[in-house]
Amino acid sequence: MPEKQPNPTKKSGNDPKPENRKDDGQPAISENNRKKVSPSGDGTKNIRKYQRKKEMNNFYAMLSRMKYINRWALMRNSYTENISEHSLEVSILAHALAIIGNKRLGKKLNADRAAVIAMFHDATEIITGDMPTPIKYFNSDIRSAFKDIEAGAAERLLSLLPEDLREDYIPAFFPNKDDHDEAYLLKLIKAADKLSALIKCREEEKMGNHEFSSAGKTLYTSLIKMELPEADIFIKEFLPAYSLTLDELQS
Repeated sequence: MPEKQPNPTKKSGNDPKPENRKDDGQPAISENNRKKVSPSGDGTKNIRKYQRKKEMNNFYAMLSRMKYINRWALMRNSYTENISEHSLEVSILAHALAIIGNKRLGKKLNADRAAVIAMFHDATEIITGDMPTPIKYFNSDIRSAFKDIEAGAAERLLSLLPEDLREDYIPAFFPNKDDHDEAYLLKLIKAADKLSALIKCREEEKMGNHEFSSAGKTLYTSLIKMELPEADIFIKEFLPAYSLTLDELQS
């Protein structure tokens, strides 16, 4: 009588205990890794909680992915605009507004600081995506919740930096709103953000796309209501040139 072969699918009592794995054979996520970290809002308390056991220093590679996040998702665009392009333009505009404030209005604004904060103002959208404005500002509850999400995303990004570099980036992601000078820079950056959006609307209209006409009017009115003399000067002296062709700009 032939010898009975053992069933390969049946585990004996002596078999080692299987690893903690999911049905697909991949390691299961531990309960500790499932826990969410509540954003602290100051950019320092929760950063360590995101630290990986093995440092990979992924911060700059993550920032490079800003070019994959498109803006104006609810609108029909003649050309797409990503948050990398937008952030550079906002940085240029915020820097310009601060210089206008210094040269034309006798202020002592830190234009370089304004440019750096503006450069990173939408970096968290690498994690959150670009939230359309009508949704983000639908009501105060949504806006408050999204601020918490943005703070958590900022902490997550900062955790990808080695500790010796991180402290230099925290002020860019978490500006000091209680400081008078810094608070004014944030107003200029907000105006620069709106200016960038208004420029996009003007450029779309120039291409014959009236999808952005209403948004352009709303943004222009919003900028005027901010009552920032730096923005008023820019709108009067520099904004009209954005409607010119390349040949007209060079003539």
